[in-house]
Amino acid sequence: MPGPPPATAAVRLAVRKGLADLPPRARVAVAVSGGADSLALAAALAFERPGSLALVVDHGLQPGSAVIAGRAAGQCHGLGLLATVLTAAQGVAGEGPEAAARRQRYAALDAAADSADLVAVLLGHTLDDQAETVLLSLARGSGARALAGMASVRDHYRRPLLGLRRHVVRQACTEAGLLAWEDPHNTDPAYARVRVRSGALPELERQLGPGVTESLARTALLLREDADALDALALDALSSTPEPTCAALAAMPPALRSRVLKAWAERVCGAAVTAAHVGALRAVVDDWHGQGPLALPGGVEVVRRQGQLVVLGPAARPVS
Repeated sequence: MPGPPPATAAVRLAVRKGLADLPPRARVAVAVSGGADSLALAAALAFERPGSLALVVDHGLQPGSAVIAGRAAGQCHGLGLLATVLTAAQGVAGEGPEAAARRQRYAALDAAADSADLVAVLLGHTLDDQAETVLLSLARGSGARALAGMASVRDHYRRPLLGLRRHVVRQACTEAGLLAWEDPHNTDPAYARVRVRSGALPELERQLGPGVTESLARTALLLREDADALDALALDALSSTPEPTCAALAAMPPALRSRVLKAWAERVCGAAVTAAHVGALRAVVDDWHGQGPLALPGGVEVVRRQGQLVVLGPAARPVS
């Protein structure tokens, strides 16, 4: 008896490997947009773990979005998944459309995961998505953590398709006989990711030769290993010395010092801090010349007194 077509087999194998550490009865879901990548992922999950959940997020940003979400849910139901449509909340003032959609999507998925007691939620990002993320981070002058791209596993989210090219995943969708929806935002050059996808990456392939996409994704994997190791060392250092002195910080290698300062600042703020905040904290440690209070998120201010970073404002809170 012949096996499945090559693309279908590749996606199924990726999902099987991505779930290999979970018990057979663990509650698993796939996040579905209605696009080819997420539908191919849904088909593979339905084959590997029948009866799993499909979470279809309707952002309500375009006319007919409810119909698109309903069609995606219907196709997932036809695959043997328990499909439900999630309605994303509205954005907040001052938030860009991409950031708002991302935050709303993950908020809806997080709530569904908690409600259904899910162990894992699968996301359909591919190797091409990873390469685009790395190139965008390079253009923005980001550090190693951003250049590490998307993690294959983070909390309850898993991205089993990060090792597969987009064209393979989309071929698997076609092989499954599924009707994919193409988000018009994916071809709108107003978005930087679209310009990278349609212009920058193809041009790099033409100028430098084939394999640039795979190389960018491989760079992300290597940098993730380095960033994970440095972050672990920073947390160990902060655990052993919860209130490090400026002298102790200055004695650390710069990469470790920045991470310790970031972890310390997020602990005292109870919120994320930016690279600009970390840079300002480093200046207080490395280039002290009597700077005034440094403002951090959450109404917190930090000053240097007698070689120590002193927190003013709300009491220190643990990092969530």
